[in-house]
Amino acid sequence: MKADHKQVLQYLKTARGQIDGIIKMVEENRYCIDVSTQLMATQSLLGKTNACVLKAHMESCVRDAMESGTEADKEAKLAEIEKLLDKLAK
Repeated sequence: MKADHKQVLQYLKTARGQIDGIIKMVEENRYCIDVSTQLMATQSLLGKTNACVLKAHMESCVRDAMESGTEADKEAKLAEIEKLLDKLAK
């Protein structure tokens, strides 16, 4: 992985802490809207983390393939991105 490991790990550890907090909220039968708000915050953080990883992938792996890879490498990277975009659109 080419992304900033320190930053990605920090995001993931924060998300883990948020999830632990959400679990506690559910166990304590907290108000639904409060739980939902925390779930959305965690989803947002995970989205930010994914964007960081994907940006690094585009700036390194994909760029390398486009600049110096074979045609097969280029096609594979484009197919990989297309498949990922399909998943993100769902």
